[in-house]
Amino acid sequence: MHPRLSALAALRLTDPDEKVAATRAISLSGATDSIATDPIRTAGDDVGVPGRPERPLRVAATAVQKRSPFTTEGRAALIHSICHIEFNAINLALDAVWRYDGMPEAYYRDWLRVADEEALHFTLLHTHLQDMGWRYGDFPGHDGLWNMCEKTKDDVLARMALVPRTLEARGLDATPLIQGKLKRVNTPDALRAVDILDIILRDEVGHVAIGNHWYRWLCDGAGLDAEATYPALVARYDAPRHKPPFNLEARSRAGFSPEELRALTDSRPE
Repeated sequence: MHPRLSALAALRLTDPDEKVAATRAISLSGATDSIATDPIRTAGDDVGVPGRPERPLRVAATAVQKRSPFTTEGRAALIHSICHIEFNAINLALDAVWRYDGMPEAYYRDWLRVADEEALHFTLLHTHLQDMGWRYGDFPGHDGLWNMCEKTKDDVLARMALVPRTLEARGLDATPLIQGKLKRVNTPDALRAVDILDIILRDEVGHVAIGNHWYRWLCDGAGLDAEATYPALVARYDAPRHKPPFNLEARSRAGFSPEELRALTDSRPE
């Protein structure tokens, strides 16, 4: 089967363990097999996208209850929320592989690698959550990440701009703050979560860098100024605005320009 159609098949899977296994198998073969760049999309092929389990219950972001990380259940809810993000991120990466015809082979390889790393992140977090006595699906979750995927489904330029380099870049900012809270808790499960988040932060810098690379490649191909185009896309698709504090060091490693980093700093409220 064409690797991109295999990505679609994995994307449609509803069982998290099956999706992880299929994703990792596709990514392994995709690292060495040729990925033909001929169009594969057909009418109505987005039926069943994305495949998701019945649980967790999906609610609005404002309806997700906040719990103290100084309680065991509160930490489990926190780990669950990150686990839910990673599950959505698997779907996001698979969707980026399958959905967009006409991209170079290197683009599809990049997003297969991202899918594989997101599957690893989900597995690490879910295993840890189970060690704490809970499972994925035991707490509600929101769909902010996937909602932006839906908005940008017809525009690969907007997808690269507004998912990896906007929503996922917010994870670069948030992760050190979460780790700081968990370090203050200082229980074995909290410190194990800090270690897992180290792995995730390291990999997510690379994921955002991939988004930055392909966003700029697409802008160059269309004769667009990448930095001038970005705010227009944010406005057109009603994407979330950047909010401090910012992890400027991680953002720099992920490929944001000095001008973009200065703009973030200048946008901070007085």
